[in-house]
Amino acid sequence: MIRNIAGSVLALAGATAAVWSPFRAWYDGRHGRDYAIGELFTGVTDKKAEVLGSILLPLAFAALVALVGVVLRSRLIVALAGLVVLGFTILWMVRVGEAEGSLTIDADGTGLGEGVAVAFGGGVLMLLGALVMSGRRRTHRVDRAPARGRPPLDGPPTGPPGPSAPPPDRPPADPSPSEQTLTWPQQEPPGQDGPRGP
Repeated sequence: MIRNIAGSVLALAGATAAVWSPFRAWYDGRHGRDYAIGELFTGVTDKKAEVLGSILLPLAFAALVALVGVVLRSRLIVALAGLVVLGFTILWMVRVGEAEGSLTIDADGTGLGEGVAVAFGGGVLMLLGALVMSGRRRTHRVDRAPARGRPPLDGPPTGPPGPSAPPPDRPPADPSPSEQTLTWPQQEPPGQDGPRGP
């Protein structure tokens, strides 16, 4: 619970930093919202881009993905959002380095600005939030008690139930007519008990 809260705070802070960064200076006082998305793949120019077609769009999309990951408590989604922010920031640095010949950081405000640092830090915060979060707990299925008269599903196989034995205080039942044995009267041999002749 505490890990999820801490990770969510880090992820949301990173998402806020990613959205805020294009409104700060990225290079030589030029804001990040002035760089078009297409320039990241074709090369950076001095042309000012539209806000909806600038670097703000992928960073805002990554922030939205991070928000969804926080709501769903998904570490994977939050980490993916952080990687998107870091990926676009690094790609921008590569393109600007190719256009300028090198990347510099000067104390007078020229070179790399604070917007790049804010964007980079936002991506790192999202990754840290994904690492801190514990994610969703997996619920284990609880087996229900077997129904009356039925053997448990995971128990050993049992045969059909046999006849129940009578209680010990009850006299045994009379045998059925089919189980009774018939006895024939014994016939005595003639002449033993009968009257003897003269």
